[in-house]
Amino acid sequence: MSAQPPILITGAGQRLGLHCAQRLLDDGQPIIVTYRQMRPSIEHLIQRGACAIAADFSTEQGILRFIDQLKANTPCLRAIVHNASTWQAESSDAVDPLLFQQQINVHMLAPYLINLHSEALLRASEKADIIHLTDDVVRKGSAKHIAYCASKAGLESLTLSFAQRFAPHIKVNNIAPALIQFNEHDDDAYKAKALKKSALQIEPGPEVVYQSLRFLLDNPYLTGASLPLNGGRHLI
Repeated sequence: MSAQPPILITGAGQRLGLHCAQRLLDDGQPIIVTYRQMRPSIEHLIQRGACAIAADFSTEQGILRFIDQLKANTPCLRAIVHNASTWQAESSDAVDPLLFQQQINVHMLAPYLINLHSEALLRASEKADIIHLTDDVVRKGSAKHIAYCASKAGLESLTLSFAQRFAPHIKVNNIAPALIQFNEHDDDAYKAKALKKSALQIEPGPEVVYQSLRFLLDNPYLTGASLPLNGGRHLI
């Protein structure tokens, strides 16, 4: 492990987390990443020098197991980026309490426990940040993703509480993205409809998330804040 304190990014196997991990490595920043399943992308990050830890955040036991592994791998952290997420919709004909609990565990319990157990690791760094990846959907709610939306709203609340608890040494902020990049299976009709939901009407790509992350890491006078990375959706 480099003498420079690493940044932990959870859920870095694909999409936004993967892009941010790659860009941090481009900047010469040591990183620790978590993943649910081994992918070629994780193998590539390891080849580039990342420390990768398999983690299951859907249960308390899995979260605590990861925390033990994290502490065994580093004595300090420059930052924690809580990107790990699970996107599941409620069934229209069945009630599934397990779905709700899993989303709470991934989006709230994991950040809650990791933040608390990692306080000493963060305080061992000259500069320290915690950044939560929430979601712009918490502004309106979601009829199809009720548990997801509620748990992301809870994560946004955790931002405020941890910002108070950890000040002044550890800054705590969140990024609330809306549409950032389409999936491969999205058709043209869906894309056109989705783009019209924002004032800027573009698919910005994951670099805007890294730019927001970089801004929060570099700005010394911002804590307890939420960056609305939504292209002006609140204006529509």
